[in-house]
Amino acid sequence: MLTSAALLVAGVLASGGAAAPLRVDPPARPGSMAPNLALDGDAVILSWLEPAHAGVKPQDGNYALRMSRLVSGRWSEPSTIAAGKDFFANWADFPSVTSAGGGLLVAHWAAMSAADPNAYDVRLARSIDSGRTWIPMGTANDDRTPTEHGFVSAVPERNGVRLFWLDGRDTASGRGSMGLRTAHIGDRIEASELLDSRVCDCCQTAAAATSGGPVVVYRDRTANEVRDTAIIRRGERGWTQPRDVGTDGWEIEGCPVNGPAVAARDRRVAVGWFTQAGNRPRVKVAFSNDAGASFSTPAVVDSDLPLGRVGIVLDENGDALITWVAAEGKAAAIRLARVTARGRRGAPIEIAGAEMSRAGGFPRLARSGSTLVVTWVESGEPSRIRAATLPASRVP
Repeated sequence: MLTSAALLVAGVLASGGAAAPLRVDPPARPGSMAPNLALDGDAVILSWLEPAHAGVKPQDGNYALRMSRLVSGRWSEPSTIAAGKDFFANWADFPSVTSAGGGLLVAHWAAMSAADPNAYDVRLARSIDSGRTWIPMGTANDDRTPTEHGFVSAVPERNGVRLFWLDGRDTASGRGSMGLRTAHIGDRIEASELLDSRVCDCCQTAAAATSGGPVVVYRDRTANEVRDTAIIRRGERGWTQPRDVGTDGWEIEGCPVNGPAVAARDRRVAVGWFTQAGNRPRVKVAFSNDAGASFSTPAVVDSDLPLGRVGIVLDENGDALITWVAAEGKAAAIRLARVTARGRRGAPIEIAGAEMSRAGGFPRLARSGSTLVVTWVESGEPSRIRAATLPASRVP
């Protein structure tokens, strides 16, 4: 555990004034996986899946959903949100905890609903005392089909949270496609709404709250198998039709399992994503100044064979701070860079080494005040969850 004074003293590199990431590893048991970050006031909440005992594998389902807060450089004693033997533990479809303020938290995780390994629901729990106790709520998806429901994102909304997820109910007949749905979660789970009837099957969604209303970004899917990043936003007249953030024209007949990321500050929105259109792997970012109604020409963040797995936040000046997994020969690394609204990218900072394979999962990024927090999975036997902090102002 590190004090806030130690965080301030720890390191700014002499070369170029760039920040040196400071390791602040969380109190997660070896073998843990699927870390995720969320803001709760000045605190950063880390949630993760922890094995019930040594040797548990994801297919066993015997996990607990745990959380801890990072406050002034210290992780709180971890607490358990839910535990059981029916968890759908997956490298790319991770649980979350979302704060609605005033001590209200909503957590989600994936729970198996049938013998089919791809049949699982979005299970929910609610806390009104900042996570000390939890009340099970049931499932966000209001169908009973033994299909996939997951890849959830959430934002605070009117005394609760708004969830977005990929919903496979229309695939049960074998004729439909994966859809994108949303529902408000408050004292109860409201009925879901269909936002898009045909989306990529297993790419993460990402959501943010703008001053004009919530937005969700995701990988869309056309009848011709073009799978580009799209946005839907809600305004005074309800939900808009999907529109591309940047038209890449990536035609691919399988899901790349590589969803976009979004951040918002008032009416400013930044979206980061991975594409391999034209067989050219790239990480891109685009900006909006009208709450997602229109976007600038995308800027290329990395075109040197990146793996994607993007995270993004905005700083107080409206610059995007973006993380991604970059290739380094036969290895990989988690990188962080600043991108201005004019598309200028600063020199990247290396946060840590990464896995080329799925074992490394998806790095996650959050900003609390002037501090950035990054978390990731360090693969091995057993795997371990790592975390680091650095000052946002010191990212070139």
